[in-house]
Amino acid sequence: MTNGFTTALTELRDVLRFAPDWAVAAVLFAIAVIAALTLHQIAVAILTRALSAQHPMLQRIVIGTRGPSRLALLLFALAVTVPAAPVDDNVGDLLSKLLLLTTIGLLGWMAITAIHIAADLYLMRFRIDVADNLLARKHVTQMRILLRAADTLVTVVTVGFALMTFESVRQYGISLFASAGVAGLVIGLALRPLLSNLLAGVQLAITQPIRIDDVVIVENEWGWIEEITSTYVVVRIWDLRRLIVPLTYFIEKPFQNWTRENAAILGPVILHLDYRAPIDAIREQAKAICEASPDWDRKVCGVQVTDTRESTVEVRVLVSASTAGQAWNLRCEMREKLIAFLQREHPQALPRRRLESVTGQGPLFADPAPPPPPPRDRSAGD
Repeated sequence: MTNGFTTALTELRDVLRFAPDWAVAAVLFAIAVIAALTLHQIAVAILTRALSAQHPMLQRIVIGTRGPSRLALLLFALAVTVPAAPVDDNVGDLLSKLLLLTTIGLLGWMAITAIHIAADLYLMRFRIDVADNLLARKHVTQMRILLRAADTLVTVVTVGFALMTFESVRQYGISLFASAGVAGLVIGLALRPLLSNLLAGVQLAITQPIRIDDVVIVENEWGWIEEITSTYVVVRIWDLRRLIVPLTYFIEKPFQNWTRENAAILGPVILHLDYRAPIDAIREQAKAICEASPDWDRKVCGVQVTDTRESTVEVRVLVSASTAGQAWNLRCEMREKLIAFLQREHPQALPRRRLESVTGQGPLFADPAPPPPPPRDRSAGD
């Protein structure tokens, strides 16, 4: 097929020998490009239609590799055209150099595409949109972090190979290796933030202190892990703000993860009540509220007096829920309905301030003044 294509181009060059060399070369390259793109489009269409019914996974691979395969076929057509094109040696060398650089870039692109396709096929077994998604979130987090690390590594290696095709860069690389001590120290200091975040990402993927959609408290902010990139983590706070945290933060500093093993959580409701509060009635009412709430997971619902103060007692209602969001809703519901119950049934249980007046006796208090004598009747004395 290659020999036939080259022969056809050579014959076409002979036919156009009356035209300038640059025009003949342009025509030959244009024909090669058009032929390669047309052939690729036809092949992809045929394969997609043939695999749509019986092999959807292979169809997905064909669709996902359209870009690299198109570029590969185009490079092949151009590489075959260069020997047949009427160009001088300098232009031919330049075209060969460009084709080599493009081929190196194509190989890197194909490697990244293959890694992503393999990761997608691996993650097809796990669903993150279900209630019990702990295992799925674990694997999704690992794949996302490792994919970004692999993309960075493949990109660096591809750029390195591309630069090594230049003689000056190759000589610089030899000199650099000759002075590897000083150069390594300088490069290490310059790339320390990048390398530390890259290593932190690999460590997060292996140990997994956080996962996608974990509920965390970071810098006194409550939210969910929304995205993990190669350098930072996006935390979606409850009020829809986004907190951007570097990867190294989750390795070097403490934070709270409410869904490390499972999403179930306990939620307290604190009430400050009067000493005359009926604890048994509150306990029964709290149980009734839990049983009627769809957010309760039917595990924990208790009422205890946890503290006493001069004028009030502290009553804690402890409830459990399957997720942090349900626990928050259940706590708010419990607080509202218990206050309404006490206002309606036991208003004396609500906290109040008492003032007591005592009349004192003894030397610290003055005796009351004696009453005035009655007026004297002068007529009787006369």
